[in-house]
Amino acid sequence: MQSVILYSIVSVLVVSLISLIGVIGLAIRAEKSKSVLIYIISFAAGALLGDAFIHLLPEVAEKGLSLSASSYILFGIVIFFFLEKVIHWHHYHMPISKDVKEKNHPHAHPFVYTVLFGDALHNFIDGLIIAASYIVSIPVGIATTIAVILHEIPQEIGDFGVLLYGGFSRGKALLVNFLTALTAILGTVVALVLNDKIGGIQFILIPIAIGGFIYVAGSDLIPELHKESGLGKSIIQIIAFIAGIAVMALLLLLE
Repeated sequence: MQSVILYSIVSVLVVSLISLIGVIGLAIRAEKSKSVLIYIISFAAGALLGDAFIHLLPEVAEKGLSLSASSYILFGIVIFFFLEKVIHWHHYHMPISKDVKEKNHPHAHPFVYTVLFGDALHNFIDGLIIAASYIVSIPVGIATTIAVILHEIPQEIGDFGVLLYGGFSRGKALLVNFLTALTAILGTVVALVLNDKIGGIQFILIPIAIGGFIYVAGSDLIPELHKESGLGKSIIQIIAFIAGIAVMALLLLLE
């Protein structure tokens, strides 16, 4: 159990540090950063679906694909749909454009605090999912952590841009984005405590993770990829997408 705790805490700390990537994203010229991110998004979509179907679903299936398991998967989809409605901003519809610039507003727009609340809740759930995956096994936890990191990169760059657009200075945007990312640690602690109190908590959290990963990949990431219709870019996206799945498959060698 000590190794599970150690891996879980280190993993969510790494995921939390990803929030600092926002300042790097906006330091790069807008069009250049978007052209790079689109391939990261493609890879992330493949990794999320690969983790859901190659690592997480087989773990659930070992106890049988019951109605309760299916219900939790649907619940995961509902949770992430709800989060997007709370945030009122699509994390993965990249606001990295000429319209997103640092502004000197005397007060931040109210929508910024809604975004921060939604992002904190999202990161809390990520922490729950990562810890639950490590409870299943170390390799499954590593696979899930990689998948989470990959979809956090475009999300955090987008969030940083939204905070600047809403009136935050670069320093304040970086700080609050990092603080909301730390809620992942709280989620991890809650999952580990619940595991001690409630046996088999991972068989509730893992199906929820499956639903969440399928939702994020299918409703946020893949539609973003369809905005690029050029043949050359489309081929690279497909390769990156398959590579994301392949990486998840290769991680089976760790088991």
